[in-house]
Amino acid sequence: MFKQFISTKPIEDSKVVSIVPQNATPISALDALSKSDKDLIAHLDLKSQLHDVLLERLNLAVIDKVQPEELRREVANLVSKTLSEKQQPMRSDAFNKIVEELMDEVLGLGPLEPLLADPTVNDILVNSHKNVYVERFGVLEKSNIRFRDEKHLLRIIDKIVSRIGRRVDESQPWVDARLEDGSRVNAIIRPCAIDGPSVSIRKFSKKPLTMEKLVKNGALSDQAAHLLKALVQARLNILISGGTGSGKTTMLNALSSNIDPNARIVTIEDAAELQLQQDHIVRLETRPSSPSGTGAVSQRDLVRNALRMRPDRIIVGEVRGSETFDMLQAMNTGHDGSMTTVHANTARDALGRLEQMVAMMGSDFPLSAIRSQIASGIQIVVQLSRFSDGKRRVMSISEITGMEGDVVTMQDIFVFRKQGVDEDGGIKGEFVATGMRPKCAEMLLAAGVELNASTFNYESSRS
Repeated sequence: MFKQFISTKPIEDSKVVSIVPQNATPISALDALSKSDKDLIAHLDLKSQLHDVLLERLNLAVIDKVQPEELRREVANLVSKTLSEKQQPMRSDAFNKIVEELMDEVLGLGPLEPLLADPTVNDILVNSHKNVYVERFGVLEKSNIRFRDEKHLLRIIDKIVSRIGRRVDESQPWVDARLEDGSRVNAIIRPCAIDGPSVSIRKFSKKPLTMEKLVKNGALSDQAAHLLKALVQARLNILISGGTGSGKTTMLNALSSNIDPNARIVTIEDAAELQLQQDHIVRLETRPSSPSGTGAVSQRDLVRNALRMRPDRIIVGEVRGSETFDMLQAMNTGHDGSMTTVHANTARDALGRLEQMVAMMGSDFPLSAIRSQIASGIQIVVQLSRFSDGKRRVMSISEITGMEGDVVTMQDIFVFRKQGVDEDGGIKGEFVATGMRPKCAEMLLAAGVELNASTFNYESSRS
């Protein structure tokens, strides 16, 4: 089989004599570098040369048919042969490292693979090919990972976006994409990225966080979690609001785990990243336009189509435009228990954002009519925030109670109250009930969901 897999063409001397590519750092500049930097550059140069040899000799058409261990053996043999011809000895640990890195280049996403496999890394931020930062436990730190050059980074970006049928080039220099595990990816290249390509990857846990884990992590109280579960089971429409990185998608996944497994759920996203656990799910994803400017499928198109798919619940990953109107229409016309997220700093701002996005349609809807649709379509707003200590918490669970004149009225059921900062820089505070009994308590009873009256008691919530 490997007669078809590995080319028998001999390696040309010109391919192995020099280990310095054309764009290598000048000697004068190398002299000014530290030993560790020189070793890194030499390692990247050697890997670049070996990778070129692999690309020349591997039959890429049959790689997917080869078992990884078998492929690794052949790559190791090829590397060993090349190093032998170069008369360049290498320690076994360094040899194994470079073979693993070449496997990542051939099968995966190159230098990003170790970071993607690291469970402690939440975000990967690539600022040009030289600088890679990661977020661990809410704190940013610089990684020692780097790409060989800008061309290398562009090749990895193209590998990511091409897998899901998207593109990024000078005519469309930015793209939203996703990895196979649902991790969210944004990439932007020149000419918009002045210092070179930039990639942002928001990783998602292979095991989605449950409401119990969120309580354990201090994101909310046990009583508040019990209320949210009841709200989902009673099919109330929920809007999840928060800033970038505040945990909106994580909360949406946790809430959705309480949906009846027999319900038909339709999810609509720009880049599919929700990790719902039910079986009866139809996942829809937008599509950008083709190079000719045709064939685009927007979220609004998908929301309209979802209404014809006999959904029990519609979940929109995030509303950010004209699809807001169609989502409100769905919530007002029998699709109870629908959920979506929106970017906003407070629960009140979230309603203002919805108003603005409906108004952006250009229709002549009076503001009072838009607010009436919001007040009747959405029952609960869950506000999230990311604090300076890196932790994500629920700031409030608020109920929309109706309208007074042209104003949508709300009341907080649970709130997080900050109490200062501890010695380690962590935010101190408590998540408490406001003492207000929600109007939706009657809806919960009607749906067969019973809550203890002490759930909404301020003193009980503090214990």
